[in-house]
Amino acid sequence: MSESGGGKPAFRVRAAEAVVAAVFFALGAIVIFDSARLGFGWREDGPQPGYFPFYIGAIICVSALINFGLALAVAGEKNGVFVEAGQLKLVLAVLVPSAVYVGLIGWIGIYVASAAFVAFFMRWLGKYVWWKVAAVSIGNSVVFFLIFEVWFKIPLPKGPLEAVLRLN
Repeated sequence: MSESGGGKPAFRVRAAEAVVAAVFFALGAIVIFDSARLGFGWREDGPQPGYFPFYIGAIICVSALINFGLALAVAGEKNGVFVEAGQLKLVLAVLVPSAVYVGLIGWIGIYVASAAFVAFFMRWLGKYVWWKVAAVSIGNSVVFFLIFEVWFKIPLPKGPLEAVLRLN
């Protein structure tokens, strides 16, 4: 990532490791909570549905606490720059649109969301002319619709446009 031109640190090693440990602890706690809701004990006929996930969640939480402690122990020169601002900007330029794309699939369907995703990146990062953007993004979704829905008979999430076109 030498093209970033950043130089200014966005995160240091200690902060990055502490945040990752906290996120993993939260995920482990969610697993433990849901496993307790399902029941994590042992019945006469075997384990309840949350038995194994409960212990996996507990292992994740303990590991996260250990990693959090190790992150706080990072000192001095070992607490270097984890990521520079310019590098983080490049990562977020892909991560944020990708997260929006995944979120849109549930509302507008995978084919329209995919066309918009491809079009966005072609126009924003690739600076392609509009007719090429439209041809590739729409063509891509049409080809994948034919492959999955028509030939393999695998239904993928559809949205309102497919309902209007009666492609459901």
